Amino acid sequence: ASLTADHNRSRKRKRTHAKLREKTAGMYASRVLFNSKRATASGVFRHFSAGGKKTLAALKEADVKGKVVFLRADLNVPMTKEGEVKVTDDTRVAASVPTISALKSMGAKVVVTSHLGRPKGKVNERMRMAPVAECLGQHLKCEVPSIDDCIGKSVTSATKNMQNGDVILLENLRFHEGETQNDDDFSQDLYKSTGADVYVNDAFGTAHRAHSSTAGIVSKIKSEKSDAPAVAGILLEKELTFLSSAVDTPKRPFAAVVGGAKVSTKITVLESLLDKCDKLLISGGMIFTFLKARGFNVGKSILEEDAVDLARELEEKAAAKGVELVLPVDVIIADKFDADAFTDEVSVERIPDGWMGLDHGPETCKLFRDTLADCKTIVWNGPMGAFEMAQFSTGTYDLAEYLAELTEEKGAVTIVGGGDSVAAVKKRGLAEKLTHISTGGGASLEMLEGKILPGVAALDDA
Repeated sequence: ASLTADHNRSRKRKRTHAKLREKTAGMYASRVLFNSKRATASGVFRHFSAGGKKTLAALKEADVKGKVVFLRADLNVPMTKEGEVKVTDDTRVAASVPTISALKSMGAKVVVTSHLGRPKGKVNERMRMAPVAECLGQHLKCEVPSIDDCIGKSVTSATKNMQNGDVILLENLRFHEGETQNDDDFSQDLYKSTGADVYVNDAFGTAHRAHSSTAGIVSKIKSEKSDAPAVAGILLEKELTFLSSAVDTPKRPFAAVVGGAKVSTKITVLESLLDKCDKLLISGGMIFTFLKARGFNVGKSILEEDAVDLARELEEKAAAKGVELVLPVDVIIADKFDADAFTDEVSVERIPDGWMGLDHGPETCKLFRDTLADCKTIVWNGPMGAFEMAQFSTGTYDLAEYLAELTEEKGAVTIVGGGDSVAAVKKRGLAEKLTHISTGGGASLEMLEGKILPGVAALDDA
């Protein structure tokens, strides 16, 4: 009977998906977006500002026509590891197209830049941008020349030969170590080589880094062209709108679900969330540090001995602030960290010596669902267990499925950030059923902490 009921609910969700997604989007838009709007060339209404910063929609055609636009995009795409170098997943390339197309349609000379992989300041033949340029050209349905460097004479020559509406892609920024160091000379070289008149950042995934292409070049452009626009592209605008609104003015009850292995790496975001949310649900490997703080045996589970006091203090702070802090009540344990391990299901008070917890159990799945049932805004960052192995994936996938259900059936605003969480959602085929999937793991965490992102700070205030 239970399986039949679940099947019927699943069919109902599928039938009503489109209608409910439209309703959810409308409810959210009316609450968080800005009143001033401009239609882009694609006909989509964008907004003059997001997160207190100007966006691409604030620019008129006269601001960019015939001018060189330095566009920092996120084209850090997966590539083949052997043989001919090809793009294996063009999701990020496709996501950059709206901003580039809008600039093209206004007659800008679009100089696209990005990093690819981690070449650590040296040329790596498998990390060149040429295959990405080919892929981008296919999406834009136009030629996108790949320039053999990101600074120097070849860049200057290519830029000077551009016509209005042209697009070029510079070589991997991180072939130069000055990029990640925000080196003053490299920032100047980026500006002088391109002759940039306008700056657009559309790379949220690197916005939390003070690099030459995200911060340094902006100051160089404005040192000679003080009125030069520096704005957020369409992708960055979306991230700023959803994340800043969810954290600063959430529709309540507001819940945060935080997973991952270590308390120490997320201590600041956990403390920040205690000042913002009504409910804080914690799972993943970090729960064993909390369980240790409660005096429970955790066997061979991952444990940060030096963070036990931190965990205890977080629970005390949550109680003092009136935040409902929820931990798992049962776990799936294994005799080793392996897909072929022997497993069992036990309460958190009964983890035996020699065993490790690798996922939360079915009672916790139910507890988390009950806790989130009335929430209007939910932010999730970090997996609930070792979801890459099937027998330890239930907690993560159950949460993803329930968030999709809350979005569709109750109009909840659901925001997912962090590489592993996003990967789990996509693997389950649920990305389109959630309100927002963040493109930046580290950047989204820092926004949740309330930090100012250097790549955002560099843009013009609205």
